[in-house]
Formats: sequence, C-alpha cells, structure tokens
Amino acid sequence: MNIVFMGSPEFAIPSLEQIHGSEHTIKAVVSNVDKRRGRGSKTSPTPVKAKALELGLTVIEVEDFESPEFIEQLRALEADLFVVVAFRILPASVLEIPRIGSVNLHASLLPKYRGAAPIHWAIINGEKETGCTVFFLDEKVDTGNILLQESISIGKNETTGQLYERLRQKGADLLLRSIDEIESQEYTLIEQNDLLATPAPKLFKNDCHLDFDRSAEEIHNKIRGLSPFPTAWANWNGEKLNIYKSALGPDIEISNGLLAERNGALLVGCENGTVELLEIQLPGKKRMTGAEFINGYEVQGSLS
Repeated sequence: MNIVFMGSPEFAIPSLEQIHGSEHTIKAVVSNVDKRRGRGSKTSPTPVKAKALELGLTVIEVEDFESPEFIEQLRALEADLFVVVAFRILPASVLEIPRIGSVNLHASLLPKYRGAAPIHWAIINGEKETGCTVFFLDEKVDTGNILLQESISIGKNETTGQLYERLRQKGADLLLRSIDEIESQEYTLIEQNDLLATPAPKLFKNDCHLDFDRSAEEIHNKIRGLSPFPTAWANWNGEKLNIYKSALGPDIEISNGLLAERNGALLVGCENGTVELLEIQLPGKKRMTGAEFINGYEVQGSLS
C-alpha cells in the first residue's frame, strides 16, 4: 500500500523504520516544523524528520493542518492509508483524504488511558499491565474502532522511560501487523466501550509535586511514573528537589515527609511506610544517589 506516515518524537521512529523496511511504500513523512530544542538559538528537526531524511524519504513539515497548500500536498500523494504515531489530532479535512482511512498507534490498552500521557498514568496509577493499540482514527480523541491490541506487564520498579522503550518497539511490530491485515482485508474491528474509558491528560509541573500524606506505594508509583520526565519533585530547605528513582522502603514509623537515614538508606516517611530515595537532584547540582546525598549533606528536615 501507499502510506503517508505522520509523527514527531522518538517513540515513532521504530514504527517508521519497520514500515520503511516492509513491502509497503512510504510516499511521504509528515512531521512538525523545526524548532529550538534545548539551549542555543539553532533550530533542529524532530526526531522523526531526522530519521526520515536519513532514510531518503520525502518530508512535509506542517504547522497548520487546515492550510489549503498542505491539504493539496496530501491529496496529490494518493495514499491508501495514513499512519499516525504520537502526533497531533487530525481534523476531518485530513482524515477524509486517504482511500482506506487513517490508523493510529497508541501506548495503552484502549479505551483505558485515552490522552497525551498514557504510559505515565498507567504507572502512576499502579497498573500491573498496559500495552499498545492500533485503531482507526475518527474525529474524537482515541475513540476509534480497534484493529489490534497487545498487552505487556509493568515491572514493580519500572519507570516511564524504561516502559517507553519497550512499548515503542512492541508497538512498531503491532503496527506493521495491522497494516498487513488491512491490505489483506482480513481483519475484524472492535468498537470501544466508552464506559470503560479512563483519561491520560498531559502532565504539568504542579501534577508532579509529591504529597507525603499519601501511601508509600502511591508515592513510589508517582516517582517512577514521572521518571525521567517531567520528573517528580518536592521542596527541601527552600529548594526544589527532583526525584528520579525510588523503591519501597522498610515499614517503619517516620513522620510524613521527614527525611531520615537508616542503615545507609535515604528514606522519607509516608502515610503508611517509607520510600527510599535512590536518585535525586538539587538545583545546579548533578544527579546523585541517596548514599551520595547522605555523605554530602546533613539529613534533616522534611520534604513538602
């Protein structure tokens, strides 16, 4: 089939590579416009655009989906299928262009965790499993009919960053299988049950603040669900302390939020039990282990 691939972040790269290496033809890759990424004034391409150029593929940068020029570019490609991975919401004027339709790879077991941050929220909420879903797009967010799904277990200490890497590989395999099934016309669509839907909205700074009046398990899940980005944090001695890695600590009595050292471990008290802080960072400092913090700072005060 003739395919137009749409995506921007690293998550989409294995999918792009899988399709490029298959018998299908990528007519063009659509990605966001170049922008400043990090310090300095130079602009850089999205990871997907950079990979597409490396593979020798045609790239279309888009800022305005409703632009007549952009719509005409897409129509001229005469695509059978649009394939979307970790991209923006497509308007009806774009969805109606391909002969067969548009499919999306989403990093959850839909209808659970519809939204921009499904991996983060699955871990934050203490899920034991998640997965990938390939579905046909409609005008509402993450609501279309499902083609294929595959589940994956979540480790008890696994972070969003670690799960992200596994899901982007598994998702790429699932996506190519879905495209092959669409071409063969041997597939069954499953309608999503909206009553089972859960949200996975984008996370902001205030969402990442830790409340140590919660249980140790909730705190640990939130830390790993926000690691490495956008990162859990708490206030300590008037400074913002970023927390990247943790583990459930011993079930001992330490006041909620109080920092304590026990047998070489840096602990913080929670509503029931403790959390061990394994990797943290103070403003202007490098990341450090809990042991390094104990050796370099006086363990006192509370996190709030």
